[in-house]
Amino acid sequence: MKNKSHLLIKPKANSKVYQSIIKESVGWNYLSFESRIVNLNDEFRWDTKENEMVIVLLSGNYRFESDKGSFETKNGRKNVFKGVAHTLYIPRRTSFKLIASSDKLDIAYGWCASDSDYPLKLIKPEETPMVIFGGDNATRQFNDLIPPGFGCSKIVVREVYTPSGNWSSFPAHKHDERILDKKGNVKEPIQEETYFYKFQKSEAYAIQQVYTKDRSIDEIIRAQHNDLVMIPKGFHPVVAEHGFHCYYLNFLAGTDQCLENTTDPDHEWIYNSWKSKDKRLPLVTPKMNND
Repeated sequence: MKNKSHLLIKPKANSKVYQSIIKESVGWNYLSFESRIVNLNDEFRWDTKENEMVIVLLSGNYRFESDKGSFETKNGRKNVFKGVAHTLYIPRRTSFKLIASSDKLDIAYGWCASDSDYPLKLIKPEETPMVIFGGDNATRQFNDLIPPGFGCSKIVVREVYTPSGNWSSFPAHKHDERILDKKGNVKEPIQEETYFYKFQKSEAYAIQQVYTKDRSIDEIIRAQHNDLVMIPKGFHPVVAEHGFHCYYLNFLAGTDQCLENTTDPDHEWIYNSWKSKDKRLPLVTPKMNND
């Protein structure tokens, strides 16, 4: 199946950096993202300069050394369906190296400009907030890796588990215009967002629609393992193929460090229609990291 969507980025074959979008190269203002394989004892070196950065451990283990502190993971998950992420927040003006201590280390990381200094922090699986959200066949699991109020500049990170056949990022919502209430609180920010997908089998997929009310964007995308979908604006619901659980990792960055959004008015009624939660959830727990 050929997909000509300019929002879908296929993974690079035989490349250690197998996903990469740099904001300048895609016409974005805030967010950049990459995913990378690091082999045993190999090093990944970086200088954050004026950016804050978040590294999400997809599988494996590593040692992290920097001019602001050091960490080592011991119970990294075997894959994203075998536990919860270790999440590393790295502030601006940090030079570091990350050394793989497992045969194969798989990481994803995003960065955006930061205007303040915050502490380096490793969030362990058991410290990660987990939420079962939605209802009926739109129930899904949120692992809030870098939630609103975390203590950073603009970046937000969440991993989402959607059971086979369920809807996710639904009711459809958007975050592409900055709206304040009468007290000056943010009701909707401007945020760019990435959806980075993983599945347990290569034939699995999810369907994602990205659309605006004026239909200047109106695309239906078939996302497979290691695919990346860019959300520059508009509503962006997802449905997981029947028979296959779906994982996606969201990075967001923009005007505000929050998860406020505006629901598609056509879908508002759905919130009050749910009768129960999907009993298949949670799909992952921190205990699985030690299995």
